[in-house]
Amino acid sequence: MSQRYSISQSESDVQTPVIPASTYRLQLTPAFPFAAAEAAVPYLASLGVSHLHLSPVLEAVPGSAHGYDVTDHGRVREELGGERGLRALAAAARGRGLALVLDIVPNHMALPSPLRLNRPLWEVLREGPGSPYARWFDIDWEAGGGQLLLPVLADPDEPFTVDAGAGLLRCGEREFPLRAGTAGLPLPDLLAAQWYRPAWWREARTSLNYRRFFTISDLIGVRVEDPAVFAATHAKVLELVRDGVAAGLRIDHVDGLADPGQYLRRLRAAAGDGCWVVVEKILARDERLPPAWPVAGTTGYDALHRVDGVFTDAAGAAELAGAYAESTGAAGWEETAEAAAREVLTGDLAAELGTLERWAGPGLGAAVRELLVATPVYRTYPGGPGPDARTLERAAARAGSVAVDGVRARLEGDPAFAARFAQTSAALRAKSLEDRAFYRWAPLLSATEVGGEPGSPAVPVAEFHAYCAERERSWPASGTVLSTHDTKRSADVRARIAVLSQAPGAAGWDGGGSDPWLAWTARQSALGLGDVPERGPRLAAALLKAAREAGLRTSWTDPDEAYEASIADLVPPAAVELPPALAEAARANVLGMTLLHLTMPGVPEVYQGSEYEFRALVDPDNRRPAVFPRESLAALDAGAAPLTLAEEKLALTTALLRLRRARPALFRGYAPLAAHGPASGHCLAYTRPGGLVAVATRLSHRLAESGGWRDTALRLPAGPWYPVHGPGRSTPFEGEVPLSRLLTAGPVAALVRAGWQGKGKGS
Repeated sequence: MSQRYSISQSESDVQTPVIPASTYRLQLTPAFPFAAAEAAVPYLASLGVSHLHLSPVLEAVPGSAHGYDVTDHGRVREELGGERGLRALAAAARGRGLALVLDIVPNHMALPSPLRLNRPLWEVLREGPGSPYARWFDIDWEAGGGQLLLPVLADPDEPFTVDAGAGLLRCGEREFPLRAGTAGLPLPDLLAAQWYRPAWWREARTSLNYRRFFTISDLIGVRVEDPAVFAATHAKVLELVRDGVAAGLRIDHVDGLADPGQYLRRLRAAAGDGCWVVVEKILARDERLPPAWPVAGTTGYDALHRVDGVFTDAAGAAELAGAYAESTGAAGWEETAEAAAREVLTGDLAAELGTLERWAGPGLGAAVRELLVATPVYRTYPGGPGPDARTLERAAARAGSVAVDGVRARLEGDPAFAARFAQTSAALRAKSLEDRAFYRWAPLLSATEVGGEPGSPAVPVAEFHAYCAERERSWPASGTVLSTHDTKRSADVRARIAVLSQAPGAAGWDGGGSDPWLAWTARQSALGLGDVPERGPRLAAALLKAAREAGLRTSWTDPDEAYEASIADLVPPAAVELPPALAEAARANVLGMTLLHLTMPGVPEVYQGSEYEFRALVDPDNRRPAVFPRESLAALDAGAAPLTLAEEKLALTTALLRLRRARPALFRGYAPLAAHGPASGHCLAYTRPGGLVAVATRLSHRLAESGGWRDTALRLPAGPWYPVHGPGRSTPFEGEVPLSRLLTAGPVAALVRAGWQGKGKGS
């Protein structure tokens, strides 16, 4: 009797689990508010996801396209539909068996325009350190001579005016509150008497005296380590959790907090054990999440790196790196990263460095700098292990062991200094790697992704298996992602670029004229993007951002207009497509990455629109309005065969998402499966002992060049095993199966053991 294994879109009677089966990220904006998300709920439920992950929903700067610039923690954002709209969305989702996950921003608030939108900050500007809100912000009043520097003026010579009746100081369109009793003073005396000093924006680099988010001066750090501040800034979010509006929380930039562990323990106590919590935490390749943190895990960049890496050829990546160095004169990856760190620390973060050097004391400034530059992870944690031996050795080689020992003593004996050192370390790592070195190092752009190691991008199969096994043991409910609102290139773009590691000569390097670095970036970006709508403007915008972030010829703060005008000339006049053989290899990468993402240990998140082929470059390109392939899904559900890669990806994604939601027990446990034969290295296979087998083809172009699978075979666990989707669902596989037969229909296979489906609704 024929058996069929796909799950229908009518599984809304399945109870929403505490731990998500999967999440779907929606980027909310005034153009895509709660009502638009509510309208998409039937389609999103039909995909098989269990939770909708919303970008920040609290009140933000008017018109904000992302919501991370919070202005009021006590209100749901009116531009999105307000609290009524959010609760209506939650009810609609609940009616389809879905729940919501909220992205929250505990680390910082906006310095908005007008400033009065941030009421706590407005009161601090009016009342100074005596304000009850002064405890909210990390302000070094002494460093500012008793005033808070506000680097918000576009023109340092713009005149001030006083509106005594309204109690306001004005400069252009900016308004500031007057300190009581100062309205009648002469203007010079009035300015000196305020609790703040409005300043030209360029002064932030050297004179800033408040903690900020990375190098963004209009995002001021919030002291959530203070219990009263935590309570005030989390009351609304916790109310939404208690009311069942939200079932999970994503914690943005947890490394920015003074004591992440303390914060997470407090949050867990307030939110309860039933709330799924993950943290945005970038882990180095050999770094592990602190085991005592009461969270489900990370948002998943550590998984992204492993999935990308296992589809990258180490030899080809090294060949590309050599060609890149020869043609551009660029230093190696380690040297590039260190140079970027020194530039950022002494330039963009000069104010933060000055604070640490002042706190460290005389003679220790050089050691502070060297320890920050040498730290190989984003940060260490109060009460946790300090800098490791390698970090100390590297720092001591430049600053001297006595000075380094002095800074170590401060780190161990002064919690405030240790916290600020760690917060600065996180900002330095993010800005110097993610936002500078990753843009300067262009041999293989698919490797320059958040959480990645561009100098050693390939991940061996054994390392991938070890990572998954450890994840299943320690963090089985941690998130996994391939595309996010922060990835520099979507997974499908990276999949296309990664094939160059299998065929380095196909990169099409032609010398690059006067700017070989940007020529490498342009060529690979064009290959990755391919033929898409608005290709030219999107490429030009991404190249301009890359040039400014790299800071080699131009920058955000000091743009070279003539150079920037020439960047568009590097955009090919017509779409650049991969040769047919590499296009087939890209297909194998796209489907293989999708398979691993949706079957490996963890909770997979699908970024909006990426269930279909999704080619996007760095933000704002990757935050374009979501396009939901409703018609394509309806056609597949009606029995149509997928005709394009986009439809193949959609069919695979929906089959696995529906399977995860209907039968979560299939996705427990983890064990590698080893192929044997001449092409065994091209097979990545594992079983989830609950009843699932995943098989992916890796480095498929190299495989084809070497003669294909030949007599390579894979021994399956005791079966029989049936394909989850696609043709041949009624034909079982058992025992030792030639990979040429198992993968006849495509480069991947997801198999389930007979009898798994029970009484689930069939398609």
